[in-house]
Formats: sequence, structure tokens, C-alpha cells
Amino acid sequence: MSWVNYLIYAFLAINITFNLLGSIALHRFPDVYTRLHGATKCTTFGTIFAVFAVATHALYRLHVTGDAKYLQMTLHSFVALIALLLTNPVGAHAIAKAAHLSGYKPAKAVIDAYEEKLGGGKE
Repeated sequence: MSWVNYLIYAFLAINITFNLLGSIALHRFPDVYTRLHGATKCTTFGTIFAVFAVATHALYRLHVTGDAKYLQMTLHSFVALIALLLTNPVGAHAIAKAAHLSGYKPAKAVIDAYEEKLGGGKE
């Protein structure tokens, strides 16, 4: 087994670890805001390493075979990663804002800056 396979396995292990941590965050955290934070941070970071694993495999296969389909696989993986990096935080923000406007308050929050910005907080 070559060093490239070990590198791919390391990337996949990091991916699995962070996605597992994101799943635990969904289960253990007390409210929608901390769950969103844990899940989006962990899964975004984990997916970066999944793309690194795919890109490493594809570039190695491109080097070995010279087949251009592996370059295409790498480019598609990075385009998907860019889409994820742009949409994951925006989606989490939209969900958090909708939850707040629906009346779900953060658990154990001392200061609610968004509530103060809307004018409903104590001043």
C-alpha cells in the first residue's frame, strides 16, 4: 500500500470524526442555535477533508493513468466544496433567524443581542 492510500485514509478518518462530532452536537446540545452551530461547523470542516480525499485519489490516478476524467473528478469535487462553503453558513443563519422570529429563545442566554436590535429587549 502506498503513502497516498495512507493520506487518503487519514483524510477520511478526519472527515468521519468531525461528521460524528456534528451528529453528537445535534443530539446533545440544548437548543436549536447551539445544535446548528455544532452541526454546521463540524460537517463543513469534515466535508473539506472528504473533498481532499477524493482530490488526492483522483490526482494520484491522473498521475498513474493519465486519464483526464480524474482531473474532472477533482474539479467537480472542489466546485461542490465551494457550493457547500457558501450555502452551509447561509442556511444555518436563515434557520437560526427563523427560529428566533418564531419565538424560540436561546437556552441559558444572558444577553440576546438580536432581541435588543429588534427593540424587544431590556435597555
